[in-house]
Amino acid sequence: MRFKGLDLNLLVVLDALLAERNLTAAARRINLSQPAMSSAVARLRDFFGDELFSMSGRERILTSRAAALAPAVREALLQIQSSIISSDPFDPARSDRRFRIMISDFATLVFFEKVVERVAREAPAVSFELLPLDDSPDELLRRGEVDFLVTPDVFMSNAHPRVALFNERLVCVGCPTNKQLPRQLTFERYMSMRHVCVRYGRLLKPSIEEGFLLEHGLKRRVEVVVQGFSMIPPMVSGTARIATVPLRLVRHFENTFPLQVVELPLPLPAFTEAAQWPALHNSDPASIWMREIMIQEASRPREAPGAPGFTPAVTARPHVLCQE
Repeated sequence: MRFKGLDLNLLVVLDALLAERNLTAAARRINLSQPAMSSAVARLRDFFGDELFSMSGRERILTSRAAALAPAVREALLQIQSSIISSDPFDPARSDRRFRIMISDFATLVFFEKVVERVAREAPAVSFELLPLDDSPDELLRRGEVDFLVTPDVFMSNAHPRVALFNERLVCVGCPTNKQLPRQLTFERYMSMRHVCVRYGRLLKPSIEEGFLLEHGLKRRVEVVVQGFSMIPPMVSGTARIATVPLRLVRHFENTFPLQVVELPLPLPAFTEAAQWPALHNSDPASIWMREIMIQEASRPREAPGAPGFTPAVTARPHVLCQE
């Protein structure tokens, strides 16, 4: 089908090419043969009067024209999918929808496993692909390549809607046999001790407490860097190392990796774990259903009343949308 001289099928080709920046990978993504892909690229170059990309060594570099086309093409295809193709009613019990969710190991262990358990009962054919936190989550959300991002709201942009899930606070932990960790931990002692810390993605982005220290020009003695909070307990066990972790995670590991817990000597407020989704999915029935499941599970008490650090951020209710 052509629209003002452009074969609209070529937009799918262009989107795949802009995403993969590799002809073979782009062809595989949209199930085209290599010759058909090469022919489509030639037609795109002819229509736009632009090479679209060039090679620099083994790297494919987009031209300025191609870079400018990328967001418009992606958003047009997403709009078609969300408004036209995916307009059928969503029936969880019959759906085989696969949700791609970018989420930390912390949120997976203390929260999302309950979501997965519930969905298995109510929508047995629905599945999940849980992805590690990426260096550019906003881009993946904009492209609709992930359905949700679950992370502290301080790390979220204002480009997409989000909803608060639960409030959490950080504590300092060490091995129960660590005699160097006092019950009353001063800031000076905290900074001088050996630390295990979490950094995310290829760029090794700092976690909340390390970001706070860096903002104030402070640097700890980091002895071990790990990719997720779940790797911290074995890294402090049997050592004099300490770490800064969410309190819920301490409770999660208390039967397998009991930890000594002391108050964190940093003026850090509680943070809010939140869920964010692509703006174009805001009215998608499947996305709305999954949001409601997450909100409801986040509001369920998991610990005895009054346990410190375990407060839901919302009361369960449908269609809680927050976009700044």
